[in-house]
Amino acid sequence: MAGEIKEKKTSLKYRAHELSSVDVQKRILSDSESIGISPFAKSLKTAGLFPLSPLHTEIFQVNVGKMCNQVCKHCHVDAGPDRKEIMSKETMQQCLDALRNSKIRKVDLTGGAPEMNPEFRWFVEELSALGMHIMVRCNLTIILAHPKYHDLPEFFKKHKVEVISSLPYFAARRTDAQRGEGVFEKSIEALKMLNAVGYGIDPELQLNLVYNPSGAFLPGSQADLEFEFKTKLGEGWGIEFNQLYAITNLPVSRFLEYLVVSENYADYMQQLAVAFNPTAAAGVMCRNTISVGWDGYLYDCDFNQMLEMKVASKIQHVSEFNTEALESRMILINQHCYGCTAGAGSSCGGAVA
Repeated sequence: MAGEIKEKKTSLKYRAHELSSVDVQKRILSDSESIGISPFAKSLKTAGLFPLSPLHTEIFQVNVGKMCNQVCKHCHVDAGPDRKEIMSKETMQQCLDALRNSKIRKVDLTGGAPEMNPEFRWFVEELSALGMHIMVRCNLTIILAHPKYHDLPEFFKKHKVEVISSLPYFAARRTDAQRGEGVFEKSIEALKMLNAVGYGIDPELQLNLVYNPSGAFLPGSQADLEFEFKTKLGEGWGIEFNQLYAITNLPVSRFLEYLVVSENYADYMQQLAVAFNPTAAAGVMCRNTISVGWDGYLYDCDFNQMLEMKVASKIQHVSEFNTEALESRMILINQHCYGCTAGAGSSCGGAVA
């Protein structure tokens, strides 16, 4: 699989790439001896954290579908316009029923581009009616992709949705290299539209950005990156936002493809393993989050979901949701988990340590 890296405009699944198989991905990840790193379980044992178990479940993360208007090189979901997996209204209703009978009050909607699910707005409205704090992981360009999405900033404002948006860098070259030609310009325009309705300015309208490294290296200091992004985006385009989350790229799906093709896989995994931080491991997101797939199946986290590692529990589908039973499970792990525990750690909310 080693060789020249070429731009891909379709998903691994569409290309019938061997890494579209989760079995192939897990086989590569599990082969730790050949690259000289300890099994992740051993690192957890040394830190006194094995077996890894949940704490109080606070966040209900829902992947409402893998369809997306972008094909980003680092995407662990392998999302794209050619992906047709979409959560049904019936499964969304099961999510609502599960939340109604739990104490969870934070819902994190992701994809793909979650807004492309035809029932997205209905789902947000129902979640809002339940009094949930709603987070939407918006890729920004979806707001400009079609006239039917142009009013998303107003829709988000109406329901006080927290908008979490990916922006790899504060310059076009690096952003477009990771997310596609013209993405930076469209992202800036979308951010201006969000600012225009109060996002990043009104304390009730939270606008947070996500930074992912553009190559096989760990993110720098989250605080330093946030300061730099705020300075550059403010001076260059008058853009305001609340926080920046620095997230480590995990060796799953298309980022794993990049690592293998560029012959960086072994070096990157060694970077992650050497940077293992017990404090970060104690605060990983799988301990306070449950992840729901587009088909309603339950996972410890979004990354385990993409590797089809369902929760180790008799309760495996949202239609059977039971917080107490799920909190007694053991969290499933593999070598990709080093990505969440390296350095300052990484979660859907950025650094954890």
